[in-house]
Amino acid sequence: MAQPMLFEPISIRDVTLKNRVVVAPMHQYSAVKGFATDWHLMNAGRYAAGGAGLVIMESTKVERRGCGTVGDLGIWDDAFIPGLKRCVEFIRQHNSVPGIQLGHSGRKARRFRPWEGGAPLKPDGIDDWDQWELVSSSARNAPESDPTPRALAREEIPQVIERWGQAARRAHEAGFDVLDIHAAHGYLIHQFLSPFSNVRNDDYGGSELNRMRFCIEVVECVRTYWPASKPLFVRFSVEDDAGWGPDQSVALAKILKPKGVDVIDCSSGGMRGSPVVSAGPVTYGYQVPYAERLRRDADIMSMAVGLIVHADQAEQILQEGRADLIALARELLYNPNWPMDAAQKLGVDRQFGSVPPAQAYWLAKRAQSVKSVVPSTFMKGMNAE
Repeated sequence: MAQPMLFEPISIRDVTLKNRVVVAPMHQYSAVKGFATDWHLMNAGRYAAGGAGLVIMESTKVERRGCGTVGDLGIWDDAFIPGLKRCVEFIRQHNSVPGIQLGHSGRKARRFRPWEGGAPLKPDGIDDWDQWELVSSSARNAPESDPTPRALAREEIPQVIERWGQAARRAHEAGFDVLDIHAAHGYLIHQFLSPFSNVRNDDYGGSELNRMRFCIEVVECVRTYWPASKPLFVRFSVEDDAGWGPDQSVALAKILKPKGVDVIDCSSGGMRGSPVVSAGPVTYGYQVPYAERLRRDADIMSMAVGLIVHADQAEQILQEGRADLIALARELLYNPNWPMDAAQKLGVDRQFGSVPPAQAYWLAKRAQSVKSVVPSTFMKGMNAE
């Protein structure tokens, strides 16, 4: 039997992933004043121990006012490096590659956590309320009930761009090997890209190329500080259903590739409100066509994400040449051992070598000695087919 593509190693620049399974960045809202906690160590560690090739930690904010809510991870100060480094070392110890996403919420900042309703926060109990300012490309809000952000002044923009570069420097010092720039889901970079949110009349607004300028300059600045040996990803909302779509995404990817971007992380939505909803029906693999389009038309590696749930589904996406990497998020919350489970279902790694010995020894022993036992992820119950 040929090795499934899902479990073929892949090299990007000087970094090799043992398989094509990527843990997509997922907000945890569990930091304390920006600092990583034991939750982050546990959360990232369980995915590394579950066999993923690349673990990308959540959108980590490049400046204080970029925090979406209380509990956001921060990387706007060198003081955050040790806590992040602790997570990096644990991920690497378990034979996975550590990655991090850098982000800035822009006008979607200063909100309650999603499970608290996601509404705008009140100043009560927040000691740096005035510093936690809502800024954006333009003074436009969405939906209309949200507070109106302040448009960044032209002279402020280079300072914000430099903060992305300094965040990349800190990510390197913490030991991360992959960096993902968050330019999607209605956050600050996306707020510059989309005509829905960007109504500027200077060189950062108006024409399509002008609206791309902020993203391009962030990439250029990040690459100044991020080593040439390490991969750089950028997450797009390839279709935001608000004026930014696949054609624009392809055009931007073509500009970013020669500037040092290796992979486009293909998502959608997020501009007209908090939920990330594609312009199409939300079902299995609903965003895969975006990864396929970017890979084909921009001639750049792409990462597919969005309701990729089953091992054979992920393998088919790769076999059909629709993406180079498979990212999972909520399915890994459901089953952090998804990569190990997928390997068993695709008929590889019978000795469970993708997970630490403390797991592998006992699982292999059970598989060899008790042939009648079927793992719980393979069936619904004792009498289920």
